[in-house]
Amino acid sequence: MVLEQDVIEFFETPRAPLPMNFIANGVLGEETIIAAINPRATEEVIRGILRAAKQTNSVVIFELALSEMSLSGGYTGYTPKKFAERCQSAAAKEQWYAYALHADHLTVKKGTDEEVSNVLNEINARIEAGFSGYAIDTSFLFNREETTVSGQLKDILSKGLILFDFLKEKLGDKPYGLEGEVGEIGITEFTSVEEASHYVQYLEKSGVKLDYLAIANGSTHGVSVDANGKVVPQLGINVQRTVEIVDEFKKFGYHTRIAQHGITGTPVKVIGSTFPHGNIAKGNIGTHWQRLVYKILEVDEPELYAKMRKWVLDTYSKPDVDEHTTFAKSSKYAWKEFFNEVESIKTSTKDSIIAQAVSDMNDFIEALKMKGTAILCYKYIVENNLSNTY
Repeated sequence: MVLEQDVIEFFETPRAPLPMNFIANGVLGEETIIAAINPRATEEVIRGILRAAKQTNSVVIFELALSEMSLSGGYTGYTPKKFAERCQSAAAKEQWYAYALHADHLTVKKGTDEEVSNVLNEINARIEAGFSGYAIDTSFLFNREETTVSGQLKDILSKGLILFDFLKEKLGDKPYGLEGEVGEIGITEFTSVEEASHYVQYLEKSGVKLDYLAIANGSTHGVSVDANGKVVPQLGINVQRTVEIVDEFKKFGYHTRIAQHGITGTPVKVIGSTFPHGNIAKGNIGTHWQRLVYKILEVDEPELYAKMRKWVLDTYSKPDVDEHTTFAKSSKYAWKEFFNEVESIKTSTKDSIIAQAVSDMNDFIEALKMKGTAILCYKYIVENNLSNTY
């Protein structure tokens, strides 16, 4: 029997990031979706999320994509080492280490040797920084000139296996989680059951077991806004296709579940009422937290907010695009430009960010049915004698 106090003591004790496959296996079969948070803005966002997670005995995943975080700083200013240290710092302040550290969208777009070599270097930097999950994204290599699924996915799989095998070689027996991507997020064509099944089956036969699979099912990264700057609700996620794909995995006995990208635009109530919890097992939430910080800066740090907004509009405006849309789509690039100034905001502003992040995260925890997931993961760790493996 697992005692709640044992769980609390375990995850309050300083430790490395939780292997993402421990999370996936710990909640397998449960009707829950684990929030994968992209906290590109400030440490206070991370702290607020961890505080809410601790209050509800939940686990969480923190992640940044290759475009955002790289050896050269990406567009956020984070290197893998810097981001890992930031998450560790927040966990120490909140005394809650029930989080995985995920390398999202390790993307290969063209498939050249030079590009693949660069991504391998980036993966190695994440390994050295202690990341515990890796998302290999070769979905851009889908070949639309081919007429068979095997032909369409040939380059996706061949280039992907180079990266998956590199991880296996470098990490050996060290536990870590894996995510793949078969359908490019944001495209209008939905990933078919056959495409998803072929991708996962091919990898399984190659010795690669995916915890999560990202598919094209109607979601997009970021948000769309109306003429007044308000978020236009995203209601186009194809739940039926998503369930059909997971049902196919279950027929083969695969443990792979769906990583739902692009949740920010979906109303929280819709997530709670219509998402197939458990079939979707990982839910990526990124732009929401960026918008949270901007809203607080607008009130508490108006001069800094005005500078950031002006820079975004001056840099990215187009004649036929209104300023609200420009800011919604391009404000993510301001974090690197104003990194030091954002670090120097008032303590009261930081406290406001933490408080709002706690409140919003609690809403997501309820909608995603995440409460108590730390207990499930701890139980998995103890029953499989894994507490000393990471």
